[in-house]
Amino acid sequence: MICRILVLGLFSSALGRHLQEGTGSPRARRQPGDAERRHSLERRELTRSSAGVNEETCTALRGVEAALQNSTSTFTFKVRSMGSLSLAWVGDRSGVVLMLTTFQVPLFLMRFGQSSLYRSEDYGKTFQDVTHLINHTFIQSEFGIAISPDHSGKVILTADVSGFGGFRLFRSRDFGLTFEPTDLPFEPLIQMLYNPGDCNTLLTLSITLDLWLSEDFGATWRKIHNSVCLVRWGPRNTIYFTTNNNGSCNDKGMLDLKKTVDYGKTIHTVASRVYSFVLGGKFLFSSIMTGTGSERVVHVSVDGGEHWNIAQLPAVNHQQFYYILAANQDMIFIHVDDPGDTGVGTIYVSDDRGTVFSKSLARHLYTTTGSDTDFTAISSLRGVYMTSILTEDGTVETVITYDQGAKWQPLRRPQNSDCNAATSTNRPNRCKLHIYASYSTAMKMNVPVLPLSQPNAVGLILAHGSVGDSESALAPDVYVSDDGGYSWLLALRGPHHYAILDSGGLLVAVEYTNSPINQIKFSTDEGQCWHLYNFTSDPLYFIAMDSEPGSRSMNVSLWGNRNDHTKWVVITVDFRKLLTRDCNEGDYQQWLAHSADPSGSNDGCVMGYKETFLRLRKDSMCWNGRDFAITKKQSPCPCSVADYHCDFGYYRPENSSECVEQEEMMGRPLEFCLNGTTEQLQTSGYRKIPGNQCEGGFQPERKEIDLRRLCISDAHHPNPLTEKDSPNTAVIVMVVMAILLMSALAGVWLVKKYVCGGRFLVHRYSVMREQVEANKIEGVDDVDTSYMETEKTQFNDDSDQDLLE
Repeated sequence: MICRILVLGLFSSALGRHLQEGTGSPRARRQPGDAERRHSLERRELTRSSAGVNEETCTALRGVEAALQNSTSTFTFKVRSMGSLSLAWVGDRSGVVLMLTTFQVPLFLMRFGQSSLYRSEDYGKTFQDVTHLINHTFIQSEFGIAISPDHSGKVILTADVSGFGGFRLFRSRDFGLTFEPTDLPFEPLIQMLYNPGDCNTLLTLSITLDLWLSEDFGATWRKIHNSVCLVRWGPRNTIYFTTNNNGSCNDKGMLDLKKTVDYGKTIHTVASRVYSFVLGGKFLFSSIMTGTGSERVVHVSVDGGEHWNIAQLPAVNHQQFYYILAANQDMIFIHVDDPGDTGVGTIYVSDDRGTVFSKSLARHLYTTTGSDTDFTAISSLRGVYMTSILTEDGTVETVITYDQGAKWQPLRRPQNSDCNAATSTNRPNRCKLHIYASYSTAMKMNVPVLPLSQPNAVGLILAHGSVGDSESALAPDVYVSDDGGYSWLLALRGPHHYAILDSGGLLVAVEYTNSPINQIKFSTDEGQCWHLYNFTSDPLYFIAMDSEPGSRSMNVSLWGNRNDHTKWVVITVDFRKLLTRDCNEGDYQQWLAHSADPSGSNDGCVMGYKETFLRLRKDSMCWNGRDFAITKKQSPCPCSVADYHCDFGYYRPENSSECVEQEEMMGRPLEFCLNGTTEQLQTSGYRKIPGNQCEGGFQPERKEIDLRRLCISDAHHPNPLTEKDSPNTAVIVMVVMAILLMSALAGVWLVKKYVCGGRFLVHRYSVMREQVEANKIEGVDDVDTSYMETEKTQFNDDSDQDLLE
């Protein structure tokens, strides 16, 4: 979906960063008569600003001002910069941007608000006020601008007309050129959810927890279920949702997970006693309450809930949580919280069935108070992930894996860091690079943006970080890696907003500061050298930077306001005039990914094969173009220890490639439940990484033996027995259930024969044997109500969000 929503808050536009703790407001310190002198000093300081830390070794580009001045557009909105602002890119390569401003004031039990809608057809260079298309109606800011993921130009705005009788949709099929109003027969609770396979079909929940569906792009609606806690689209028009018969979504562990494949005509229960559920890749996860109701166990399905397997993970209690960090078509990363309020847990990685898990990383930082983790999937190079651990001495340290969690290690010292040879040798910990991600932003550590990578900018990563014993509370610097995190370069001093343009051929950055700015920094060599462009003579209080999703554009928009903070201003710079030449074959060179030891025969072997890419030379100043496609070739590698995760019951000690048996598993048979029967694992400690394509070489022995014993699980019982229940009570309950079952079967037979003429609908459960370990399960949290599962291979969503609040 080529859609990005940029939300600028109520007072961030006017005072936001100026009122950060400890900084004070520059305007509050201003003395009468100082304005002109202050702006003169600021302009001179801006002119002297260094473009990058390596400017002494870089050659200045000529003609930058002349090339870009005619390609810089400034647009000032008439609407005042109070309230919130949302931006949405509509379609792919359409150039259409919608801007929605919303200002609302609560008054007693009612809300009064005003909305303005603007539209651009030239990538944000100019905008037209189209508020009349929505009849000057107040649009709910929490629902934002709902863009269809199929690039077809569908747009939905949800309006509050409660003063006139309810809620109304404004629907557009032509990229926001026209809108059609439609009154809703309910009050929506969440944003409209598009079916990824058919964007004419929409789902939403009402405030009364009814599930509503439209098959004609919101023109008409029908209710398909009540008492729904959460709903999500699955693949092939499948809808998953959780319900509770008592009408309360707070009764965790007593939810039913239901599924429909025909838009609600038939609905099947696929799991009971659900605490939470989530979708990721090919996997469907659910945490299920055990018999005593004090613990939860994760169950996994790879066939949409028809069959379930118990994940071989530690059970958690009410004070702990699970968190799905990432999931694709091959495997799962999952965080399991440690007992007690430690702020850390363990990352486990799965096999391709999502059932057998191995310990990947201990002391993974994930606090229950912050609800944030630094876990980051690097999309510019396969198999690479970064995160933070909390060391034994209480310091935060960044670690990285290049092989999907088989081995983790600290980041290497940046090439141009302040660490000298003596410090690196005698006190190596002083020279570690620490990357700032979600946890750091939650801790208010002056980090404006998260680490950035793009699939079409191979090997490139931009991130904030610091060098030292651990993460520093001081302002971080910007670091760049051009090889997927193997090596790093200090690129810019201090925090910046940054973006990747032209598939990595151009990087842009704007300083994150309380002062007004008039310069943008850019690099044409992947961050080695940075150049300055003065985009305005009237400095701007900068709020945010935005560019078209996908990193193929050459336009970047800078949003903010002037000195009076009364009007929104957007300045758009088109760098196409800077890169006047199209790239040709001679501008590219071969690059071996994951190359860490050029002298070794297996250099570059990760996940069982080597990948060689054609990458733009750093000294080539040319335009990749919107149609740029990655060119690569693959060659297989012989298997080695690096191609294996440690198997169930084994782990890799720090700085070791050997898998050793976990102490708590020694002497115990390695058994797990698979498809309703108990399997025994006979292993030497190694299991091939899912998706690995190595051939020959190291082939450790591994067997799974079917013990022909049914798995028994409390998860199948709809109501857990308590400790007070006696055996006699259980017998009575079983007899009563048997009588009821026989009566039900007789009733069904009569209805089938005499009423329905042999045709009838049944309430179908998962096809599993009774008392099998992994009953059809899947529950859902009352979290992330705007979540919509797509075909993306990356996934990041909570399993137990409520425990993280």
